[in-house]
Order: sequence, then structure tokens, then C-alpha cells
Amino acid sequence: MKNLFVTSRPVSWVNTAYPFAAAYFLVTGRLDWVFVVGTLFFLIPYNLLMYGINDVFDYESDLLNARKGGVEGAVLDRSHHRFVLWASVLGTVPFIAVLATQGGTAANVVLAISLFAVVAYSAPGLRFKERPFLDSITSSTHFVSPAVYGLVLVQADFTAGLWAVLVAFFLWGMASHAFGAVQDIVPDRDGGIASIGTVLGARFTVWFAFVAYACAGLLMLMTAAPFAAVLAVPYLVNVAPSLRLTDATSARANAGWKRFLWLNYLSGFLVTMTFIWLVLQGRP
Repeated sequence: MKNLFVTSRPVSWVNTAYPFAAAYFLVTGRLDWVFVVGTLFFLIPYNLLMYGINDVFDYESDLLNARKGGVEGAVLDRSHHRFVLWASVLGTVPFIAVLATQGGTAANVVLAISLFAVVAYSAPGLRFKERPFLDSITSSTHFVSPAVYGLVLVQADFTAGLWAVLVAFFLWGMASHAFGAVQDIVPDRDGGIASIGTVLGARFTVWFAFVAYACAGLLMLMTAAPFAAVLAVPYLVNVAPSLRLTDATSARANAGWKRFLWLNYLSGFLVTMTFIWLVLQGRP
């Protein structure tokens, strides 16, 4: 159980559960049993599946990565790999079976895409994480798709403003993945793993993340809460010290990545305040 807990990255649970919960509640105003089941699914089983597969099939490269073995990723002994894989898969089945009965075809397609992205990122034969640019797209899908699923599940009206929010969120996800890849450039190359970081190099990858964060902020100006554009500023400030990194000094980006992990909680609080303001204004 300790291995499963560490593997599921508890510090990141909220990053996938919150988008679904917020999308579902803001549209329906309900905290019903579907809300609870969906939130619990995206809170723990979804993350265990995503990171369990990742930790098992990234074992060799993780051994070369000094930052692995704690909050940023487990290094599991080979004897635990099969158990983690079975637990990761079986833990999702009851939730998927229940949720599949609650949505129409569109919602189930979105859920299937979300789960495919989770598996495809690390599973042998697919390994989207080793396909530069597709790695960042897939990683962003991990976090945006729960929100899209919640919206489609309750048949939300996809207005221009809502699309702007989702695209901004997707750009934030791509930027975050790209920036996270910088710190692993050296161990990834040593392990023979390709990524957006190993292809672009440290400096261009950080600039890619910086520009994507900036574009996400600009898109928020097109929403019902344009002041939320300032949420991009802390992320821009966070990656700015890394803009001059080279491949040889890329490991220094880890300091920014650690700040990023906790910065998400501050952003989550501010987003929640924004949601409350929208509800009080009668604009969910």
C-alpha cells in the first residue's frame, strides 16, 4: 500500500480531480453521487494508473535520475512491478464501469481518450513520452481531459469563452510538461529517451514553456473572468530564471519545478475564488 501511495503522486492528485469537479459543479450546481464518483476516480485511481505505468516502464531511466525516489516519482523494486500494474488497472475498472453508464456516447469517447492518453504516455509500444511534442500534448491531455469529460458529461454549452479557458488550460499543461522535461535532459539522454527537452535543448524548451504560459494568460482575457489572466504571471516568474540554462546546467531547472508543484496550490486557490465570483455574478 505504501508503494501504491507513493507511486500515485499524492501531491498531484488535486491536479486531475479538481478540473472534473469544478467543471461538473459549475455547470450543474449539484454535489450528487456522480460528482463524488467522478471526483474520487480522477483523484486516486486515475493518478495511480498514470504514474504506476510510468514508474514501472521508466524503471531503468529513473535509476539514473537523482530526483526520483520521493515526491517527484517512485523508484520501485522490480519485485513490486507486477503488483503495481495490476492494482493500477483493476483500481480503475469499477469507476469506469459506473461512469460509462452515466454519460452518452460523446462523454464516453472523451473518457476513453483520456484513459488512452494515460496509458499511451508510458506503455511499451506506444511510449508517447518519447515522441517529442506529442509528449507535451499527451501530458496536457492528462489534466485537461477530466475537465472536458465533466463538461460533456453534463452537456455543457461550449461557448467561445469556455473554449478559450480550455485552450488556455491546455497551453498551461504543455508549458508545464515542457518545463518539467528540462531538468531530465541529461538523464533522459543517458537512458536513451527522447523528449521535447532532449530535442529542443534546455534553452529553447524553457522559452517554449514561457511563451505557452504567456499565450495561456492572453487567452484568459477572452473569458468571463479576464482578470484571471494574471494567474499566468507567477508561472512566467517561476520559469524566467531558467531561460538561460544550457543542456549542461539543465538540472538546475529542478528548483523551478519544485516551486511549480506548490505554485499549483496557490493557483488552485485563486481559481476557486474566481469560480465563486462567477457564481455570485450568475455566470457559471
